[in-house]
Amino acid sequence: MKKCLLLIVQLFLIGQFKVHGVHRFGYSNFEQRKWRQQHSSCGGNMQSPIRIDTFRAIPLRMPAVEMVRYHDYLPGPLELRNNGHSVSLSIPKLQKDDPYVKYIPYVFGGRLHAEYELEGLHFHWGDTNSYGSEHILNDVRYPIEMHIVHRNRKYESVAEALNHADGLTVLGIFFQIKEKENKNLSPIVRNLWHVHDVDSVTLLNETFTLASLIPPVEEMERFYTYKGSLTTPPCSEAVTWILFPDPLPISVYQMNKFRHLASDTNDTPLLNNYRHLQSIGSRRVFVRKLKPRDIPRNNDTIFYDKWDWLMKKH
Repeated sequence: MKKCLLLIVQLFLIGQFKVHGVHRFGYSNFEQRKWRQQHSSCGGNMQSPIRIDTFRAIPLRMPAVEMVRYHDYLPGPLELRNNGHSVSLSIPKLQKDDPYVKYIPYVFGGRLHAEYELEGLHFHWGDTNSYGSEHILNDVRYPIEMHIVHRNRKYESVAEALNHADGLTVLGIFFQIKEKENKNLSPIVRNLWHVHDVDSVTLLNETFTLASLIPPVEEMERFYTYKGSLTTPPCSEAVTWILFPDPLPISVYQMNKFRHLASDTNDTPLLNNYRHLQSIGSRRVFVRKLKPRDIPRNNDTIFYDKWDWLMKKH
């Protein structure tokens, strides 16, 4: 009987662990202040997201980020999940001897000192087109930000990787509102209704390439990078962030599909699932091949955020 109970508890804990570790938490001002009470890392000195300013970033000669197998179709079936605080897409967990392991995308280069293998991706968005992204770039807050999470190959699992400063790298992609739909997002957007409810999961009957979800190669040569953390509890300071400044398009129709998902907070819609800005402290942000003119400064679908910095001691 004791062994049976122990197994049930273990399965429950496994079910609660996602890429970001903890399942239930909220995004209101009050709830975000509670994060550090429950997870000490959330009060650390290397937290994310942060405000990035091109003129304060340090230009650095470094290799481009090499994205291997990003043009290959992802091994399926792909799993789409509403975990109550985001919608995530993940690939199957494959054994080392599985022949499909060789198709898992990975990245290296930039300021990375290892190869990082794809774990999955997820999104952060707002309830209007004026805000939603977690990072702010030159006072611009985009309506939605996509995070592509990769694990350092020398660690067997995300859980292990979170215990190391070089455990993860996350590629951050911004989107801005355009009139036409982004057809490359369609495989995800058209399946969101299957995961409307919290903890609902669906397996996609199609696959696609990661390259279809990111900017063109020439635009990926420009990026910012810094050392930070997960933007959700447990806020582990184990992430090398790589942020690409050139936004991709997304239509209002597609944005609203994300906004109709249910959250894990009192059956309310899943909205504004972005963390408050955190202090950069003594950290340095490095930039590769970026010029100020590359940043879009005039767009009526983006909000030049001046208040978030004052709302909270980030």
